[in-house]
Amino acid sequence: MRYAGVLAVRSSGGDAQPPPGVDAGDYRLALLEDTYEVVAGLELVTAALVLDPPDQPDVEALTWPGTPIVRESGLPPAFAALHALGATEAALLAPDAPDLPPLLLGKLFRALGHAPAAACQSAGGGLVALAARLPLPSWLEDALTSTDLDVPDALAVLRAAAPRPGQIPQGPSWHRLRTPEDVALLDPGLEGWESTRALLEGNPVR
Repeated sequence: MRYAGVLAVRSSGGDAQPPPGVDAGDYRLALLEDTYEVVAGLELVTAALVLDPPDQPDVEALTWPGTPIVRESGLPPAFAALHALGATEAALLAPDAPDLPPLLLGKLFRALGHAPAAACQSAGGGLVALAARLPLPSWLEDALTSTDLDVPDALAVLRAAAPRPGQIPQGPSWHRLRTPEDVALLDPGLEGWESTRALLEGNPVR
């Protein structure tokens, strides 16, 4: 059983910085909502939210009824909580990839057929998503206690902890929207990211 959880958590990189004139709170929610919609649209994958701090009613209000909510701090506890829900494979996603092509997540899950984990790197450093078989192998769990998706060399850190090469294959990279300048990476002709698009056009979807 596959789960994909979007992280609404405190991270080492902080929240995405909006372009001038855009409210930071609205921007964070728009990015997160669109990222959630990416995973909610996947076939044979259960979308979930990972919340830290645990009480985020504005974030929970963005989800479809019945969406599993995980209230954990750190990636290993989040993976463990998804495993407790029945997941045998899971991906955790950064909350600022609103236009992520679903195909890239599909590639990560397919890679788990021959590896214990797989990663989608961010073009600006760090990771967009990390997928893993569950329960996590001990070496990966230990490595994830000292890194997260925002650490610029996260993939190198995780690969250095692996017992042998090839344990964390890399899928195609994508971008995250972490600085005001990153908005230029969005393709207006690409479907999706409706909430982010509407907010940037001055007409937030609510």
